Amino acid sequence: MQKKGEKTFIRILGALVGVVLSVIYLLNLSMGLVEIPDNLPFVGNVDEFVASGILIASLRYLGLDLTRFGRSKKKES
Repeated sequence: MQKKGEKTFIRILGALVGVVLSVIYLLNLSMGLVEIPDNLPFVGNVDEFVASGILIASLRYLGLDLTRFGRSKKKES
């Protein structure tokens, strides 16, 4: 029986797919075929925000936590 939060093959595969798809989208390798125009107010920038969120969350699940980048390792009391 699986424990809650256990990393399974399917979850790791899903995280890898999330990394690959978000990187492809952010690098615009689709050459604009799957792109929301950035000149639309508000909506134009939301797609990059969502793709970045998927990338950061997927990498964090795989063990690379970018949200801790630049933080000091010693705790202040």
